Amino acid sequence: MNSRRKFLQQAAALSVGGALLSKSSWANNFIAPKLPAPGIQLFTLFNEMDIDTVGSLQKVAAAGYKNIESAFSKQGGFYGRKPKEFKSLIHDMGMEWRSHHVLGTPIKLPPNYKLPTGTDGKPVSFPVMKNLKDNSQELVDQVAEAGIPYIVCANINIETGDDIKIAAEVLQRAGEQAKKAGLQLAYHNHATEFDKTDGIVSFDYFTSQIPAELLKFELDLGWVFKAGKNPVEIFKNHKGRFPLIHVKDMTVSGEIVPFGDGSYDFKDTFKNVDIAGMEYFFLEQDFPKKPFENIVTSVQNFNKFKKSL
Repeated sequence: MNSRRKFLQQAAALSVGGALLSKSSWANNFIAPKLPAPGIQLFTLFNEMDIDTVGSLQKVAAAGYKNIESAFSKQGGFYGRKPKEFKSLIHDMGMEWRSHHVLGTPIKLPPNYKLPTGTDGKPVSFPVMKNLKDNSQELVDQVAEAGIPYIVCANINIETGDDIKIAAEVLQRAGEQAKKAGLQLAYHNHATEFDKTDGIVSFDYFTSQIPAELLKFELDLGWVFKAGKNPVEIFKNHKGRFPLIHVKDMTVSGEIVPFGDGSYDFKDTFKNVDIAGMEYFFLEQDFPKKPFENIVTSVQNFNKFKKSL
């Protein structure tokens, strides 16, 4: 009898222990990461923000976005407003301004490139805008005045090997200026940063030549996938260097569409954002045909996606 009782006690202990172990393993592998509230990159509403800034932001807030990343504006400054004025506008709508995009060098369109059309049916225009190469201190000072943590280089000329080296010098200087101003400079990639140009891969060059304290990255997942790269491997190779992430979805043909309507699988990436050091993410769609309808679709689809993690 005693031996039977002992056997049952041991079996029960093993069962409980196994359950706890199983639960622990499950917790380590399947608990979804704690994500910040959804954010939006206002480049999604490039024309709309200049036409009606207040009305556009009201629709962004109504859609459920909480974190804002602003883009360069055709009006100059922050959609024609001063830094603190724009920040108050966002805050009063129940949202927070987290970062701002600036140009690295003057916009240089590829030969025979056709500008996309806006919702008015006319080609989008890009007036001369300030950039880090020519106006870095001024741009840093403006963002510092806004009291937001990140200034992001949206793009920079990397057509040749010499361009890449010059770009690194521009980013190094701007990173130093940003640090002195209490900001963090980040760089936003496209697919071309992973191409080899004159024997140089610009993403590798930037990460190796510029200290992490001076240059973080805003990894655009859509362009990473487009380049045939794995975001998680990039996270692992540069742990903690990606406080900002862009979430851009595309079809098989390369059309940029609302999140969830494309072909990319973001699950593995979002299960590993802790490795990235992600603080904020921003949904983005370049020049959508139905901008306000699409930003609602994107955030609704993302909220459904988040439950699947």
